[in-house]
Amino acid sequence: MSYDIESTLKILADKGVNMIDQRQVYVSPDVDLDRIYPGSVLYPGARITGSRTLIGTGAKIGTEGPATVNDSVIGAEASIASGYVTEATLLPRAKAGGNCHFRGGTLLEEEANTAHAVGLKQTIMMYGVTMGSLINFCDALLSGGLSRKVHTEIGSGFIHFNFTPWGESGDKATASLIGTVTEGVFLDKPPIFLGGMSGIVGPKEIGFGAMTIAGQVLRKSVPDDVMYSGTSPSFETPFSYQDTVPSEKNINLKRKSNVEYLAQLYALKAWYTQIRMKRSRLCGDEELSLVYTGALETIEECVAERVKRYKSFATRWGADLLNDACLRIDPPAFDGSVDWKPELAYDKWIWSLSDHEKEQLHSWIVSCAEQIRSTL
Repeated sequence: MSYDIESTLKILADKGVNMIDQRQVYVSPDVDLDRIYPGSVLYPGARITGSRTLIGTGAKIGTEGPATVNDSVIGAEASIASGYVTEATLLPRAKAGGNCHFRGGTLLEEEANTAHAVGLKQTIMMYGVTMGSLINFCDALLSGGLSRKVHTEIGSGFIHFNFTPWGESGDKATASLIGTVTEGVFLDKPPIFLGGMSGIVGPKEIGFGAMTIAGQVLRKSVPDDVMYSGTSPSFETPFSYQDTVPSEKNINLKRKSNVEYLAQLYALKAWYTQIRMKRSRLCGDEELSLVYTGALETIEECVAERVKRYKSFATRWGADLLNDACLRIDPPAFDGSVDWKPELAYDKWIWSLSDHEKEQLHSWIVSCAEQIRSTL
């Protein structure tokens, strides 16, 4: 039986989905139409596919050109200018610029945004994080900043190098932390600025308030509140992909970095399950709860990717394996006393927390991360 796309588009139009030109919109038969919300806008060239896909109230798809959304969750008032988004999650008011290329494990929180030609995979941009143009980030988590105006920013032409080519097939046990979850969720840490036309050789950690000068490749971690510029010496030395073996220091660094990255992902999972989901339920926002569920799916995908990549690395080079069973245990419940204020938007609620409320939440989320560090 042939697929009647005209009937599908009529159902969407009748429920209040705005399609500028229905002749140039494609919605595949596997899409759950109940997950395409009234008030969303599908511009000419929009292609919507995948049973996981959700397009939230007021979300805009294809404002600047053709856009494909596959198995992705796009929250209310979020927008995709043009490009390809698959197996990703964008929270409300997140923005993807023109010619974006977002793949599995990509999560943009509220007000996070990218300019044109940004490629992301296995990358989490927390609240307000901003990327310029012509950027490629795989295997990274970014946080920091106080608000949409005072935010962590990545300059144009930046690359996170996530692949080491040594051995038979190389490895990607290289995830980098730019900021952290346990501190970044409170929107009270100074922003991080990574200058453009640069790169990071993962895995590295960049502290809050750090600034790196444009036009360099970062080969070391940068602590909090430091302006950093470094260049590498020129050298030539015999080299073989097959015969090169990572040093013990390098192996230990990659294990330590993966443990910390997984601890931060676990803390983020706890924050969504215990804090964000509770507030969405209290305000009766079913759509937002579904978007948060999508974010949790993305976080779990990032956890699985890190475990897989590190296991491959450790097996190849004889490093200690991880006790990844601990990552499947539900995060501990938050039993503190805070005013949830469901009438407030998420960011305004964060800014309204008293010092005592913030202290309770901070102690709890730090304990979540520490639980994983001590058992991995």
